[in-house]
Amino acid sequence: MNKNETAKRYILFIISLFFSALGVAFTKHGELGVSPISSIANLMSCRFPAMSLVTWLIIWNCVLIFGEIVILRKNFQPIQLLQIPLSFLFGWFTDLGMWIVSAIPADTYPIRLTLVFIGIGILGFGISLSVIANVILNAGEAFVKAISDTIHKNFGNIKIAFDVLCVVLSIILSLLFFHLKIVGTREGTIISALLTGIAVKFFTNRLKKPLDSFLARDITKQPRETHTL
Repeated sequence: MNKNETAKRYILFIISLFFSALGVAFTKHGELGVSPISSIANLMSCRFPAMSLVTWLIIWNCVLIFGEIVILRKNFQPIQLLQIPLSFLFGWFTDLGMWIVSAIPADTYPIRLTLVFIGIGILGFGISLSVIANVILNAGEAFVKAISDTIHKNFGNIKIAFDVLCVVLSIILSLLFFHLKIVGTREGTIISALLTGIAVKFFTNRLKKPLDSFLARDITKQPRETHTL
């Protein structure tokens, strides 16, 4: 991989972070529960409101990075530690995304549900870009990929299973923290758990080939024009 391709892949990854954060913001704004990957952080922000959702997202990402290290062990690449500062960037993008969607009215249930579906689509698009970029994944996707690579199973299928597990854990914690009440997890979270992995597979299957071709193309080397008399 030459420097030109590497630079383009990192740029694509930064773009993927923005879209993933924007997807989270759309889902959160719908107020029907956040995306599965954010459900535990969202619950903790409800239980311990002194720290914002973005702060808990950063903490949760660091937990996932530690889990990735445990799973991969000697196969963990030190460069993946860049996921830690990038988690802060993801948090900033989430704040930006919340500001972008704040002007969208969400006062009726159909609109809220629509926001959830839009958020799922945007999040799936963002995750697919990060997978195609294949440099440094966001912590959540890197954790899923670590499992996928270790047990040799399809990334999209593992993503669905991991999302469902996040939802189950958030519900269990909610029952423990809020006296058998479910807080922070609603139908939007369940829908996201079931559809985000499908959205990732949908976009990855359609975007991988053209984007790989673009990323591998060296735009600095143009064919010379030949002139004939």
